Amino acid sequence: MQSTYQTVILSVPIAEVWNQFKDFHAFPFSKSVITKIEKVGELKGDEPGAKRILNEAFHETLVEYNPDEYRLSYSIDDGPSPVSKEEVGNYIGVIQLSESPEGKGTLVEWSSSWNANTEEAVNFCQSIYVALLEELKNAF
Repeated sequence: MQSTYQTVILSVPIAEVWNQFKDFHAFPFSKSVITKIEKVGELKGDEPGAKRILNEAFHETLVEYNPDEYRLSYSIDDGPSPVSKEEVGNYIGVIQLSESPEGKGTLVEWSSSWNANTEEAVNFCQSIYVALLEELKNAF
């Protein structure tokens, strides 16, 4: 099993940060990393099973949506190499928000895990999530 784990602490209330993630069909804070989002199907962005395609390449499904715990998880069902369905299986990403340890903001944790035969996806995914968290930080 391979994985990534990234965090950022924002001096912003948790509800404001959650607003950036609460619709699976939107990435309001990302203008350069996520340039196109296509909703697939009829499910709304807060319903497990909702699907999207990011940047015409990443096919994802909302697996869990828990606004009370500020948590969601999603699968990558297919994507470009090295996260194509031929190279990676059981990919699950998790976004978890919580009060920062100092109690003066929000801790954002973005983790993912998957099965693969090579290490290529680790750096690929890590760089994307680091860039997304940087954009999130800059949004506030």
